[in-house]
Amino acid sequence: MSGLIPQRFVEDLLDRVDLAELIGSRITLKKAGGSYKACCPFHDEKTPSFNVRPDKGFYHCFGCGAHGDAISFVREFDGLGFTDAVEELARRAGLEVPYDQVARQEIQQARTLTDALDFASRFYQSSLNSQQGTFARDYLKQRGLDDDIIRQYQVGYAPAAGTALFDAASKDLQGPLIETGAVSDKYGKPRDFFRNRIMFPIRNSRGKTIAFGGRTLGEDKAKYINSPESDVFHKSRQIYGLFEAKQALKQLDKLLVVEGYMDVIALAQHGIHYAVATLGTATNQDSLTALLKQARHIVFCFDGDQAGFRAADKAMDNALELMADGLHLQFLMLPEGEDPDTLVRKEGAEAFQKRIDGATPLSRYLFDRQSEGLDLQLPENRGELRARTEPLLNKMPRCTLRDAMWHEMLRLCGGRNQWQNRQPQQWGNWKGGRKDRVTEERIDVKLSKDSILCLALLEAPDIASEVTELARQSRQYNQARNFAGFILEHEIRNRKTLIARLALDNQARERFYHLFDGIEHIPARESTLAAAREILNPNEEASRQQKLATLLRNFANLTAEERQELRELSGGTPE
Repeated sequence: MSGLIPQRFVEDLLDRVDLAELIGSRITLKKAGGSYKACCPFHDEKTPSFNVRPDKGFYHCFGCGAHGDAISFVREFDGLGFTDAVEELARRAGLEVPYDQVARQEIQQARTLTDALDFASRFYQSSLNSQQGTFARDYLKQRGLDDDIIRQYQVGYAPAAGTALFDAASKDLQGPLIETGAVSDKYGKPRDFFRNRIMFPIRNSRGKTIAFGGRTLGEDKAKYINSPESDVFHKSRQIYGLFEAKQALKQLDKLLVVEGYMDVIALAQHGIHYAVATLGTATNQDSLTALLKQARHIVFCFDGDQAGFRAADKAMDNALELMADGLHLQFLMLPEGEDPDTLVRKEGAEAFQKRIDGATPLSRYLFDRQSEGLDLQLPENRGELRARTEPLLNKMPRCTLRDAMWHEMLRLCGGRNQWQNRQPQQWGNWKGGRKDRVTEERIDVKLSKDSILCLALLEAPDIASEVTELARQSRQYNQARNFAGFILEHEIRNRKTLIARLALDNQARERFYHLFDGIEHIPARESTLAAAREILNPNEEASRQQKLATLLRNFANLTAEERQELRELSGGTPE
């Protein structure tokens, strides 16, 4: 519908909008000369790389490449379509969008439908609080929902009477209610689609009701049903709880995708406000696309039974074609017999949050699932793993993650050269049942500076003072600062003592248990320490590299003293 809005109006609207004021109403901006800076709202970062140029009318992130004008910012940040974004900006500017007649009629029709559904939502809420809603209120109380969370999510009750909603509606709303499917005329006379059910309104990005989910309170065959599709409701693209999550949180850094309405509401009641649910048995590509428009970090949460794993596999399969650098997908499989609703009430919000923080990255989940039942010491099983995994990786677009996962597959499967280059006598090692361990090749993976410093501290605890000073000056490297502080506090001077302390000290183990969770490949010791030296003393490291290169170029003519210097420069930090 974007083409039905005159281009001249769009240009005039962009001229009227103060871009700094608009973006500043959603994130914190700091003045920097003629522009403004902030941490990018579209990817996770600690150092501001997001720049806003009100004089030029655009924003740009040097970290993730996000770029655009006021309309594109509202579209990405609020998850709106073009037309809704223009309407939002026009509302801020006190203007009316000059649609042509056809477009105006389509929009008015959509508003009529959502107005009817908003009426239905109010009717269901009123029914919940009436005498006939007593049993429904008792059920919600039994499920642990308090009045505040019921109001926040506008939970209601559809009476058992066959035409309660239709009879309560005015004449001008009865037609739209039939059109949306809230009332059915399938058999020639109106009959409410939802009867004797707990009602969960599904709202769009503007908070307008577009559909309902209903949970039976009787013996109906279908425990949960959703509204039929309509002009305002497309099941595969809608996310339940997204509007409420955005109301509760100023910025959605990640989304926790669960399976049911009650899961979303129970988690919100316990302070986990970023839980949402897709409207179907499996997360399809339409719903994934809708999710990724809202956040680049998605955690899928499924029950730990066979059905849960099948749903997780389906979500992973659909996600592979959409993966790109900067997207972070994880999988949280709950204990069998538990769901988020029951588990968060049983163990509390803090324990459940720890489960979320420790969720399995997509790459690890994929290899874990595909290697189930395989003994990777056997060449035949390594071949089977490759046969299972390669088609999945081929679905992914070209990106750094795909390359890293491809290398991981080759490492796990033990590439051809490993077998071709074996010496003949090595084959004798298979006799008697003894099996050689598959060589694990190290892969260069780009890590954050914080992670590099933590790994360097593990290898060489004596650099803790330097790390602490660097972190104090830059106000970054939170993990490295905490780790270095622990090392200094306990006067740990070598790797062996540090490892023993982390293994045997319960408090230390709990404090740093998840320190390296996000690292799937540990770089070689020399690489880690060289990278840490570059971070701690960039000028000194550059000088060292330059001197090292000079000595290597003249290697044949080096004196004994220069050869000793070369050994010292290339030897790394001593144990």
